[in-house]
Amino acid sequence: MNFFIKQLNADAQDSAAATEEVVEATTAITNAPVEETTPAIVAEEAPAAPEVPTAPETPAVPEVEPAVDEPLPTVVAEVPAAPVQEQTAPAAEVAEIAAPEFVAAPETTEPVVAQAPVEEVIATAHDDFDWSVDKRNVSIYAKEEKEKYDKVYENTFVQIEDGEIINGSVVGLTKTDVVVNIGFKSDGLISLNEFRDVPTLVIGDIVEVMVVEKEDRQGNLTLSRKSARVYRAWQRIVEVNKTGEVVTGLVTSKTKGGLIVDVFGMETFLPGSQIDVKPVTDYDQFVGKTMEFKVVKINENIKNAVVSHKALIESDIEAQRVEIMSKLEKGQVLEGVVKNITDFGAFMDLGGLDGLLYITDISWGRISHPSEVLKMDQKLQVVVLDFDDDKKRISLGLKQLTPHPWDVLPAGLGEGSTVRGKVVNIEDYGAFLEVQPGVEGLVHVSEITWANTPVNAKEFFKLGDEHDAKVVTLDKDTRKMSLSIKQMTSDPWDTIENKYAVESKHKGLVKNITPYGVFVELEPGIGGMIHISDLSWLKRFNHPSDYVKVGEYIDIIIMGIDKDNRKLQLGHKQLEEDPWNTLEDTFGIGSKHEGTVTRRDDKGALVQLPYGLEGFAPARHLTKEDGKAVVAEETLPFIVIEFDRNEKRILLSHSRVWEQAQAEEKEVAKKEARVEAEKTHKEVKAVQAKVEKTTLGDLSALADIRAKLEEGEGKAK
Repeated sequence: MNFFIKQLNADAQDSAAATEEVVEATTAITNAPVEETTPAIVAEEAPAAPEVPTAPETPAVPEVEPAVDEPLPTVVAEVPAAPVQEQTAPAAEVAEIAAPEFVAAPETTEPVVAQAPVEEVIATAHDDFDWSVDKRNVSIYAKEEKEKYDKVYENTFVQIEDGEIINGSVVGLTKTDVVVNIGFKSDGLISLNEFRDVPTLVIGDIVEVMVVEKEDRQGNLTLSRKSARVYRAWQRIVEVNKTGEVVTGLVTSKTKGGLIVDVFGMETFLPGSQIDVKPVTDYDQFVGKTMEFKVVKINENIKNAVVSHKALIESDIEAQRVEIMSKLEKGQVLEGVVKNITDFGAFMDLGGLDGLLYITDISWGRISHPSEVLKMDQKLQVVVLDFDDDKKRISLGLKQLTPHPWDVLPAGLGEGSTVRGKVVNIEDYGAFLEVQPGVEGLVHVSEITWANTPVNAKEFFKLGDEHDAKVVTLDKDTRKMSLSIKQMTSDPWDTIENKYAVESKHKGLVKNITPYGVFVELEPGIGGMIHISDLSWLKRFNHPSDYVKVGEYIDIIIMGIDKDNRKLQLGHKQLEEDPWNTLEDTFGIGSKHEGTVTRRDDKGALVQLPYGLEGFAPARHLTKEDGKAVVAEETLPFIVIEFDRNEKRILLSHSRVWEQAQAEEKEVAKKEARVEAEKTHKEVKAVQAKVEKTTLGDLSALADIRAKLEEGEGKAK
C-alpha cells in the first residue's frame, strides 16, 4: 500500500526526538482501523485494481506537544508506488517506509504543507493529494475541458481537401525532394524534378502546390507542384481559347504528326499542318524554339489543347490578301514563287495570296507533269487569267506571256514539207506528233503503212518516240495538221506484179492473227492474209494460233493480187500437192485403220489417222464390245464409213469393227452347217439305195443319221 506521509512536525532543536515521535505517530496511524477504503495510486497503463474491503474508521492521530513554541518545518516524503493489495499493508512495512532520512519531492510535485498548530494536526493517507495527476505528472482533464483544448489545437492548422490548390513555404531541400509547409499537421515532400524550371529555389520561397492526398497509406501528405501548374495552365488555356489571345510557348519535342509545345507549363499539340502556311517536312528545326500560337481547339474531357502557328500567319496574310484582291485585274502580270507542285498544276505565292497555275497553262506544248518545267521556290512572271472575290481563287497562266506557236510558224512549214515530231499522245485512230512546242499533227492509222491490213496505233507508236512524216494538210485558222508516214516512201503497189507475181513463193512475217486467218507482211506496206482453210490440207484448226504464232515467219505462195483494194491473197497448203487425190484409195469406205482419239465430246471424237489425217467418229459409233464408251487417248481400230474428198471429211466407226467380226463368225457357222447337212443327205441316199428291206440295224443307222441332220439344221439356224 502506497501513500505519502504528510504534515509531520519535528522539534527544531532535538531532531532525533522529533523523528522518534513521528515514527510512533506513524505506527499508531497504520495500526488503527481504517474508516474508508484506502485509494490506490496505479500506473496509467496498469489494469484496474480489485475493490478493497471497507475498513473501520481510523481514529485521529494523538496530539504531540512540541518541545519549543516555534513553527515546525515542512517535511514531505515521497514513497514509491506499490501494487494494490486486498487488505491494508502491515504496520511494519509503513514503519520501514518512514525512514529517518527524508527525501524532498521533485519540483514538479506540489508539496502539501501543514500550516495548523501542532495541537490541531490530524493527518490521513489521502488528505490534500491531487488524484488527477499520475506518476508521470500528467493531468486528467474533464471531457468539456478536453474538447475546448482540442478545438484550440485544431484551429492552429489549415483545413485542406484533396485536389485543392494552396500556397506553401519551402522549409527544406534535399538532394531529391523539396519539403513544403502548407500549415497542415505535417509537411509534404515534392520531387525536385518538378522544380527544374526554378533553378534558384531556396528555403523560404512561396510555391503553389496541389493537395494530391491528405493522407496516403503511410499517413503522409502528398503534394504536387506540377499538377498545380497544369491545373492553372488549363484554366488559362480555356480562357485564351475564348478570347483568341495570342500565347507564347516553347516547342519541347517532336511527335507523330506534329510537335509538342509547352504553354503555361502544360503540354499542347501543334499539328504539322498548323506550323506554317507552306508544307513543312523537317519538324526538328522547330524543336527548342519559342514561338507564338493561338489555341484553336480544346477538349474538356481529356484536358487536351491544340495550338496553331499557321493561324497567326494567316491572319497577317489575310490583310495582305484583301489589299491584293482589291487591286487585282484580268491580264495583270504578277511575280510569284512556286510553293507547291501537284499532278494537276502548281500553287504560286503572290505575296500573301495564293494562285493556281494549271498544267495546261504552263506550256504551249504537252507536258506530263509540272515538274518538267517548274521547280520549288522558283520565281516566275505569271499573268492573271481569272479570279473569284468570294471564293478567293486566282487562275494564273505562264504560257500566255509568249505568243501562240501557231501564230509564228516557220515559213518553210507547209503542205508537202517533211517534219520530225515526237509522239505526245496515242489514240485508237492514230497518234499526235509534236512538231514544235504547241504545234501538233495527227498521223491517222491509214497513213502509217501502204498495206491495207489493219494497224493498231498503240502497238505501232510509243510515247516519246520520234518519227519523220510528211505534211499532208495544214490549216492555221483551225490550228490543225495531218501527217503521213507512209508517204515518206513510194507506193509499192504501183509495181507489185514485178516483185510479187502470182504463184511466186515467198517468206513473210506473221503480224496479226484473227479467228478467220493470218496476216502476213512481206515487206513494209506489202502483205496479205492466209485464210484458216489454206493452212493445211489434212488438219482442221479451231483457231489459226494453233498452227502459227505472231512474230514467226511462214512460207507462202501468191494466189492473187487486188491492186484496187491493195490486197494479196496468200496460201500456205498450196505449197504442197493435194494429198486427197491419192488418199481415196487408201481410206476407202470399209477400210480398217488404227487411230488415236485426240478429243472427245458429246457429239463424237476426233481420231488421228496415219499420214496426218484426222477423222471424226460420231458418238453412236464409239461403243466398245464390252458396252463401255471410247475415251480420249485410246488407240483402237476404226472402219471408214464415209470419205468425202470435196469436203475433206472422213467418218469413222469403232462399233462396226466388232459388229462385223460377230457377223463374219455367224456366216462361217452357217456355211459349215450347210456343208455338213449336204454330206449327211448324200449318205442317207446311198444307204437307201443299197438296202431293200428295213432291218432293226438299219433302223438304228437311220436314227443316227436323223440325229445328225437335226443337229446340222440347228447349227444352221
